[in-house]
This record gives sequence, structure tokens and C-alpha cells, in this order.
Amino acid sequence: MSNLPITKIRRGFYSDVYFNRARQILIKDNHHPVITLQVFQKQNQVMLCGIEEVKELFRKTIDYKKLTIKSLSDGDPISSWETVLTIEGDYSLFAHLETIYLGILSRRSRIATNMRRCVSAAKGKPILCFGSRFDYFLNQEGDAFAAKIGGASGTSTTAGAALINQSPVGTIPHALIAAYGGDVAKTAVKFQQYFPKLNAISLVDFNNNCVKASLESAKKLGKKLWGVRLDTAENIADVSTPKSKGVNPLLVKKVRQALDNHGFPWVKIVLSGGFNPEKIKRFEEQKTSVDVYAVGSYILSGQIDFTADAVRLNGKNLAKTGRKFSPNPRLKPW
Repeated sequence: MSNLPITKIRRGFYSDVYFNRARQILIKDNHHPVITLQVFQKQNQVMLCGIEEVKELFRKTIDYKKLTIKSLSDGDPISSWETVLTIEGDYSLFAHLETIYLGILSRRSRIATNMRRCVSAAKGKPILCFGSRFDYFLNQEGDAFAAKIGGASGTSTTAGAALINQSPVGTIPHALIAAYGGDVAKTAVKFQQYFPKLNAISLVDFNNNCVKASLESAKKLGKKLWGVRLDTAENIADVSTPKSKGVNPLLVKKVRQALDNHGFPWVKIVLSGGFNPEKIKRFEEQKTSVDVYAVGSYILSGQIDFTADAVRLNGKNLAKTGRKFSPNPRLKPW
């Protein structure tokens, strides 16, 4: 997590006001109980992420060495109600951070979990994270880290890629093809001309004839063409598959056959357009000739909510009704 607004965090600017008020009461009353908080969520088959970010939060904003903190690690699989983090110490030191660390864990774990589900469905094929355009831009860095923890092979923005020591990945936007009069092959040539060190991937659905555009691109670029990307809208049927809309296995099959039959077997096929674990699984079950999947808005879908409960007071069990101290032997001290 880069560029933490430390001063604002310390004064509770990003905290729910009731945590700030609780802290103020304890300080003004000179009351310093040792509270144990345990953090968990309620879903199964979740990939934990955000722990390293939470560590940075604590280390840069409070004297965390006065606390006893244990946690699991980024990338650990977790289950419903499993304790992933415990914080023990003078509650007035860390009460105001709860809103922030729960939010970090919730968002990062959601993205890491969604990516892991896509990667699992793809059976080892690369998954590119194209979710940045669907969310607020300042989330890109932490989200890219979470996607990498989930198994993403690349991300599309410089901000996200920089945090994980990668280069951003991407192909060609439809608007650039429009700028060149709808000439898909010409646009791919221009891309390769000005970015000769990058993989040239032609976006071939612009004119709704992926087979034709793929062959034209391959003939123009030859060995310089790394791949073609199919991104047909879900409400449109390509001319080669009039009964099947969107990017579908039959369309991929026709593109692959055309490329192979015309002497371009090296050209890879990249797919995008509404992909999620279920859709990826369908393509894999049909043994579709896909080399790379790009996943967008699905990465941000769903919700994984983390909760923090006070479960001990001064070393003795004390929790609200329905909750209890649940130590987890998997936790490791910071």
C-alpha cells in the first residue's frame, strides 16, 4: 500500500466515528484495558489477502510493538468463521484502525478469491486482470497485488503493474481501429511498428468477422503477430457463427482452424468479454483452443465481509453473546 495518508489515519479521518469516540473515551478516562480482537469472515473457499497491507498500516501509524498481533498470510485459504488475525493490547492504541484494516482485508480477499477461481477454472492457462476500468483509479495498485496473489499473470495499468514489479499488459482498443478506418490488420501493423518489442495482438472483432480479420492480420504481420484477441459483444453473433452470440467455443474453433489451415499455427488466441469462472469452465470442458483469458468486471464482483470481535478482556474470555474466543494454531506472530 503506497503513499499512506498517515496523518489523516492517525487522527481517525477514515475511521467510523464510533471507533474514534470509543478511543477518546478510554484516553480521557485514563482507562487502558487489554482487549483481544479476533478477525474472521463467513464464507468457505476464500483466499486471504491484505495482511501485508494491514501490517504496513499498523507499522506506519501506531506503535504496534506494544501490541501482540498474530495472523495468517496473504494467499492462505480460509474458511467460514476461521480466525485470520488477532490483535491484543491497550484498545486505545488501535481502536481507530478497525474500519481501515477490515476494509483492506475485505476488498483484497474478494479480488484474490475471484482471481483464484478464474485461474482454477482455466486449468493453468494465463489470466489477465482487466478490471481497472470498472473501478476507482486509486484502487489499482492494491488490487493488482491481490490479483497477483490470486494467480493473475498480468494487469493492464502501469500503476498496478509497478507495485508487483511487472510491465502492464494489453492489446488494442476498438477506438484505435476506428481511428484507422476500421482496418483491423492495418491497426495491428501500426501497433507493431511503434511498439516492436511488445507482443503484437490484433483485436479482431471490430467488423464482426473474426476469422477474416485474424487471417488478414496474420498475412500482414506474419511471424510478428503474437496473437489475436476475440471480444465479440454478448448480444452480437459473428458472421461465422450466426446462431451463437458473443465469444463462444465454436467461434474460437473456426478462428483456430482458419489460422492453422492458412499456415499460421503460432498465432495465439486471447479471449475477453464477460468471462468468469463458470464461462471459463465451459470453454475448458469443450477443450476450446484458448491460450489466454482476460477477465474484467468479474474480479470486482461479490462481497467478502470481515468482522472484528472483542473476545477477551485482560487475558480472560469475554465476548458478546453468540461469539467466543476461537484461537487458530495456524496464526503466526508478526
